[in-house]
Amino acid sequence: MTYCVAMRLDAGLVFLSDSRTNAGVDHINTFRKMTVIERVGERVLVLMTAGNLSVSQSVVNILRERLDRSDQENLCSLPNLFEAARHVGSVVREVHQRDAAALKEFGIEFNASIIFGGQIGEEVPRLFNIYAAGNFIEATEDTPYFQIGESKYGKPIIDRVVNRRTTFEEAAKCALISMDSTIRSNLSVGMPLDLLIYERDALRVRDHVSIGPQNAYFNTIRTLWGERLRQAFTELPDPDWGRF
Repeated sequence: MTYCVAMRLDAGLVFLSDSRTNAGVDHINTFRKMTVIERVGERVLVLMTAGNLSVSQSVVNILRERLDRSDQENLCSLPNLFEAARHVGSVVREVHQRDAAALKEFGIEFNASIIFGGQIGEEVPRLFNIYAAGNFIEATEDTPYFQIGESKYGKPIIDRVVNRRTTFEEAAKCALISMDSTIRSNLSVGMPLDLLIYERDALRVRDHVSIGPQNAYFNTIRTLWGERLRQAFTELPDPDWGRF
């Protein structure tokens, strides 16, 4: 399992992913879930994947291989994000057609989720959630973020904090707290983390950092967050049993 979250803001886009797969007592692996395709001055595209690792790696590998093919549509030839998301969805269906039946014979579900976003040319930044069937939905002003993977633990803080006017600093901080809540509650999510910031109309990645267990900032905010939660809980009024 994994956890990825992305936010579409007025200022641009924020992406955060973990790198844990196959979590278990004796078997824990690390694989990056974020893929970045950047053509400076032309387009920046980011994919984050969750679900069956062999499926998601097949999708990403096909997308990468086709970047060098002039005889096929690819993520660097398409004119806008909608067409790019449609292309990603078609590759997911292609992998499903090739592998799904064989996987089913071994009791393995064809399971893949993809967050896909970025900016092409003068088009505004856009963000999509692509499902295992290749269909997708787009982030809106009312729903400016997507999560995939082990999403339930990190959702409450995002719902309370993030909107389209949220700054990069606030959004990154919120995403990291959301990730910390998930890591604390589920063994199948773990570090290192990939955090990427894309500023609107820059057509280049602004920041892309790897956050490991010894990262000073992440350790500071996760410690302070835990302390402030306990403090807020303590300050809440106790139940007045006579009024229940």
